[in-house]
Amino acid sequence: MSQFDFDQRLQRAATGAQKYDNRKALFGRDDVIPLWVADMDFACPSAVTAALQARAAHPIYGYHLFPDTLYQAIQAWYLKRFDWQINKTDLMMCPGVVPSIHACINALTEPGDGVIVQPPVYFPFFSAVTETGRKLIENPLLATENGYRMNLVSLAEQARHAKLFILCSPHNPVGRVWDEYELRALLAIAEQTGLVILSDEIHADLLLAQSQHTPLAKLAAPGQVITAISASKTFNIAGLNLSSLVVPDPAQKQAIDAEFKRWHVSAANPFSIVATEAAYRSGEAWLDALLDYVEQTRQQVCAFFAAQMPFIRITPIQGTYLLWLDCRALKMNDNALQNFWVQQAGVGLSPGSLFGTGGNGFMRMNLAAPRNMILQACQQMAEACEQLRYQQQS
Repeated sequence: MSQFDFDQRLQRAATGAQKYDNRKALFGRDDVIPLWVADMDFACPSAVTAALQARAAHPIYGYHLFPDTLYQAIQAWYLKRFDWQINKTDLMMCPGVVPSIHACINALTEPGDGVIVQPPVYFPFFSAVTETGRKLIENPLLATENGYRMNLVSLAEQARHAKLFILCSPHNPVGRVWDEYELRALLAIAEQTGLVILSDEIHADLLLAQSQHTPLAKLAAPGQVITAISASKTFNIAGLNLSSLVVPDPAQKQAIDAEFKRWHVSAANPFSIVATEAAYRSGEAWLDALLDYVEQTRQQVCAFFAAQMPFIRITPIQGTYLLWLDCRALKMNDNALQNFWVQQAGVGLSPGSLFGTGGNGFMRMNLAAPRNMILQACQQMAEACEQLRYQQQS
């Protein structure tokens, strides 16, 4: 029996939680089961809460430094979990991954330069490129019966016309954990073309079904790869807005740092610092239990869909707590599909079209909630499909 109660339903409505309190604006009703935005409905590790309470007990919340203990906690975590030795001098503390992507694009490319992304992918990748005046180059993933893979042939040609490549590893929303062969092939292309890779690895800890994540930087030469890391997804502390960049090349690090200074933005929040350090130092048992729980939920959901809704295909995943649902058999356009799940099933999912090319007809489902809540949503989805079938036959 796990010491962690992931079945507990915590009240999040009326707390300012985007996942719950934005339902009316997003879905037109405030009673849908919210399985959309990628945060978890689980209490974070108790050590994190205790660290925040202890820091709050000191009544001064002024300007803050990043203590050596924070760097040490990050280094120890990645060495133990991934056998990756991160030098302290390579670490940059940042106010979130999305701002970091913008900073890297601005620092390492010029307006009009090509930046490659692999849709369907986390949608801020697109806006980070277009809003900075760069040229968006899409290298769509290839769908197979066993999940998605990279189109390396196409990528090799596209890389000749780009300066930066943004990798999602593990991939959101399709759940791929890239294997070492794919990563080495990607690095070979980068070496041949001078492409710099920004690897978003904030889902690296969320591994399912005995999969193994390899940090791309472990395989790369200095200057090839910049890595975005964070405790935010792992320990459900995304609202605290602290992430890190691992930048081994001093010139690149200086350029990115100058970009943040130009914005006059600091990540030095005393609460995010103590929460992140506590999570990395004391959250491992919680994470291991979480992964077991999410994997069991995934298995039950897949079995339910196979039995009750076999026409909706669930993409095989190796990582994240997100499912990528192929709903094209329902033969609806994206607006109708979203409306169907909301109005007929009372379930709020993320539309696949949000993730760009290859997302039409798909939906993303967040599994990181108490299992009875997830299974309730599945039951409502199945009943909605049965009602649709009845209407079509009438």
